[in-house]
Amino acid sequence: MKAYDIFKWKQAGLTNLQINRILDYEQKAGKKLSDRDIVIVSEVKNPAVILEHYRNLDEAQCKERFDCFPALSILDEDYPLALREIYNPPTLLFYQGNLELLHQPKLAIVGSRNASKTGAGAVQKIVKELDNHFVIVSGLARGIDTAAHMAVLKNGGQTIAVIGTGLDVFYPKENRELQGYMSRNQLVLTEYEPSQQPLKFHFPERNRIIAGLASGVVVVEAKMRSGSLITCERAIEEGRDVFAVPGSILDGQSDGCHHLIREGAKCTNSGQDILSEYA
Repeated sequence: MKAYDIFKWKQAGLTNLQINRILDYEQKAGKKLSDRDIVIVSEVKNPAVILEHYRNLDEAQCKERFDCFPALSILDEDYPLALREIYNPPTLLFYQGNLELLHQPKLAIVGSRNASKTGAGAVQKIVKELDNHFVIVSGLARGIDTAAHMAVLKNGGQTIAVIGTGLDVFYPKENRELQGYMSRNQLVLTEYEPSQQPLKFHFPERNRIIAGLASGVVVVEAKMRSGSLITCERAIEEGRDVFAVPGSILDGQSDGCHHLIREGAKCTNSGQDILSEYA
């Protein structure tokens, strides 16, 4: 199954998990499945409806949408091995920028969208002290994500953004210029097709990719209920290192970080704390 085939089945209504089932089956069976067998193996609840949708797709329209941006499928050689090994890896990624960044050591930095000056300053300090030993992965959200990407660029490093929209959608809008710059000079990834809007469920899904790409995740200013904590949970499940930056006990802004430290995350005050783990 090629990248375009995966795209078409997604357009017909199959989920990423269902397509992973198909690809796993084809690999083990050593043969290409018929359209009818594909929907059966996918375990979708309404196979006849999906098959009808697939056969009624407007081929020209599908091809035009698919060709808006270059795509990387899980079957391609450039697909990073670490990401392939996570639960429900993205079967298709659209991208803009330098794919070589996928094959360099990577560290994720995540945290609050409502970052304080102290939190943003902590990110800038850690990134500077890491001295460009890692490509920094984050989600291009406002707050800590933006601080991480900007700190990397300021220090002449390399960074990857994994976004929860299509590549032609800018969210948040104030990061339009940053996203445009990164798409030309760094790397921007998404599993969502062109024009896909920032739907709420996209972001927890996006977080598994951030965690899956990186050797470890640094979390700065995370509340107890936050997307950053979800990213760290995915990271722990996948055997990644988690580094938590402690913060104030007064405002609840870092309660998630303190919880992670109690659960075994490395309490992190500097870039050296991280580098020492990978010496």
